[in-house]
Amino acid sequence: MAACLLTIDDGVLKFGNQIVLSHLNFQLDKGENWALIGESGSGKSALLQLIAGKLHLSSGNIQYHFHDAFLQKHPNDAHLTFHRLVALIESRHHFRNLSNTGDFYYQQRYNSSDSEDAQTVEQYLRSIKPYNDAIHYWTFETALQKLHLEALRDKQLIKLSNGETKRLLIAAALMKNPVLLMLDNPLAGLDVQTRAEFNTIIKDIAASGITVIMATSPLEIPDAIKRVAVLKEGTIVQQIPIKEFDAKNFISNAADSIDTQELHALLNTKAIGTYEWIVKMDMVNIRYGEKQVLKDVSWQIRQGERWALLGPNGAGKSTLLSLINGDNPQAYANDIVLFDRKRGTGESIWDIKSKTGFISPELYQYFPTDNSCLQVIESGYYDTMGLFRPSDPKKSAIALRWMKALEIDQYARQLLKNIPASAQRLCLLARALIKNPTLLIFDEPCQGLDLHQQQHFKSLVDTVCRMSNVTLIYVTHYQHEIPDSVTKVLKLEKGVMV
Repeated sequence: MAACLLTIDDGVLKFGNQIVLSHLNFQLDKGENWALIGESGSGKSALLQLIAGKLHLSSGNIQYHFHDAFLQKHPNDAHLTFHRLVALIESRHHFRNLSNTGDFYYQQRYNSSDSEDAQTVEQYLRSIKPYNDAIHYWTFETALQKLHLEALRDKQLIKLSNGETKRLLIAAALMKNPVLLMLDNPLAGLDVQTRAEFNTIIKDIAASGITVIMATSPLEIPDAIKRVAVLKEGTIVQQIPIKEFDAKNFISNAADSIDTQELHALLNTKAIGTYEWIVKMDMVNIRYGEKQVLKDVSWQIRQGERWALLGPNGAGKSTLLSLINGDNPQAYANDIVLFDRKRGTGESIWDIKSKTGFISPELYQYFPTDNSCLQVIESGYYDTMGLFRPSDPKKSAIALRWMKALEIDQYARQLLKNIPASAQRLCLLARALIKNPTLLIFDEPCQGLDLHQQQHFKSLVDTVCRMSNVTLIYVTHYQHEIPDSVTKVLKLEKGVMV
């Protein structure tokens, strides 16, 4: 009979006056790997944070039996808390700079002098210490090999792509050789090949004796998972053996509705400017030290065109977008025209950003979370990372209308940090849309959204494209997420157009 690792009895978790989890009864046995599924805001992330000890029950009881068993075997380690025996990978990382004086900031990766103040992949992983000195399966070399990080060992953390960062975080968690590994939406940001390999990685993790709990889509459950917990409104409503689980029963077939009249009104609060060339770049090359990130890239985008930008993790997509969005100073050393104006002819970064609505996993990672959701969206008028001036009632009212269009208006007055990760991302999408920009750059915009949210956002984008002359660049690793309005494709591989 498998050892019981953890039990939760009649658990209730409150956040302020809000009940986040209730009627919580859950038992985890060793080797019984679980998937948590449910709509956005159903409590999946909160449950993982509770088990990891980041949140605490308001009432009820949680028992870490694996910790008791560990202390019995290692009486000299009585000071060691259960936290050292678990690892949680969340949607945001918490890397700090080499001088340990603060966190990274969004544009740091493109500024060579600032990016030097960051550990390399190897330095970061070698700083990870397991909970004791016993022989462990997940060594530095094993983690590097299994997560395909060998080629990245000398790369600085700040320069990793979103998918590369996800692989690094999994490797770091495994090197702790925890009893329990928790993964919050681990496939988000991974390219097609890595997602396919993830199934094998989870099998290897389980075979090494680590028990896994992961929050995921019902369509992306690895073979090593034994049971599925279905959450709804903060309660586990079903616990299903994987042999009896059918993903089709958990896909919403509800008809999606877009208020086209309201969207038309929002899109007409400001007219889009008229240009011949939104982007025109000729033989662009970007290099960091010995590493060539983009090589001889030429790309022309006329106004009103809708493009998909595709390629595996580390292909150079984010670097290419940083040239278009005004974030990369190497743009001045290349032949680039944006909005009919050559870079380096007196235009400011703010001139470019005023015409561009932008969202990316990196922006989500580094965006400050202490503003209310309405303030975050209103800051899109000023292209600032948060609202640093008194709110304008008219602009705030438009921000609320965009929140309603994206079905997140219930979070309007809450701080960004206190709402589900998927709703945070939708707030940043509303921030990109609010000023009716000439160009929309959506870099993995559906990352972390549930299936209904993905479909609703895709419909919204197609409706915006149908109603306006907006230009679109759309990045994704999932073919089904690409809006129907996209008619052109640029694919990168190792910094080269293919």
